[in-house]
Amino acid sequence: MRFFVVAVVVSYNRSKLLQECLDGISGQSRKPDRVLVVDNASVDGSVDVVLSHPLKPDLIRLHHNMGGAGGFVAGMAAALAKIPPQCEAYLWLMDDDVVPQLNALSALLDAASEARADNGSWPAVLGSEAVWVDGRVHGMNKPRRRLPIRRGRPQLQASAHAYQVRSLSFVSCLVNVKAVRATRTLPRAAFFLWNDDFEYTSRLLKTGIGYYVPASRVWHKTKVFGSSDADPGSRFFYEVRNKIWMFRFSRGNFTTIEFLALLLATGRRWLLTLVRAHDRQLILHCLSRGLKVGLTTRPSSNHDLFAQEPEAQALIDRAD
Repeated sequence: MRFFVVAVVVSYNRSKLLQECLDGISGQSRKPDRVLVVDNASVDGSVDVVLSHPLKPDLIRLHHNMGGAGGFVAGMAAALAKIPPQCEAYLWLMDDDVVPQLNALSALLDAASEARADNGSWPAVLGSEAVWVDGRVHGMNKPRRRLPIRRGRPQLQASAHAYQVRSLSFVSCLVNVKAVRATRTLPRAAFFLWNDDFEYTSRLLKTGIGYYVPASRVWHKTKVFGSSDADPGSRFFYEVRNKIWMFRFSRGNFTTIEFLALLLATGRRWLLTLVRAHDRQLILHCLSRGLKVGLTTRPSSNHDLFAQEPEAQALIDRAD
């Protein structure tokens, strides 16, 4: 099967990493058919990197920093507009600090084909193994196995060690275009930072099948190595607020057992974050503020948040 693949990269003020990311995409054994970069109003020359790169990526320049979540919303909407309705296609999502290794995309597509042969349907989402600069697997990007398995094979045989998951991160995430169009939903730009990928992929995988594919590897060049409960500083506010929003407004993504497991995992993560924090007062302040905002507000719609980006807003309205 020949897939049409659009790579969607979200960038903000990391021109050197963006150059590495695009070089990694360019060096793939199976290159994507199109590459689209969303620039979140960078001021460090990131746009020049895109315009001068041999890949000749499509460029979406936002006038305001819409965060990772908003960048993926705009990028996915623009990519969907370029793909014919009946085309068998995937969106390959990543941030600018992701550098795909040689066979990253081909391994994901091989796994998709194997899953189709085994399960009788194309997977909704697949994700790569993310490793840090020293080769260690990034804990923040390694998903848990899906339990219980509702349908489909729990593991793939040819794609070594690939297993079914309930969610994935946007660190080299392959998203089935037909699954997106069937749900007519995009990620929530209001999440801005953190949990947008978790909320969105769990939405697609409520009824769909997804796999974590270690044969597909990418470098995830974060500043420090850490798992999801590493010391986040002031950003912990977004973790708390967004998780509360998920508990309130995305409850339908999960079965009762899955939802209870999410509550327990979240409590454990927050406790570990507090224990490991250098500044516990800051973490407690972010926890209190995040709980208050999460419980008293609701996430704004993508349409409203892109009011000052009319071109992107029009594409988003068509897809969302």
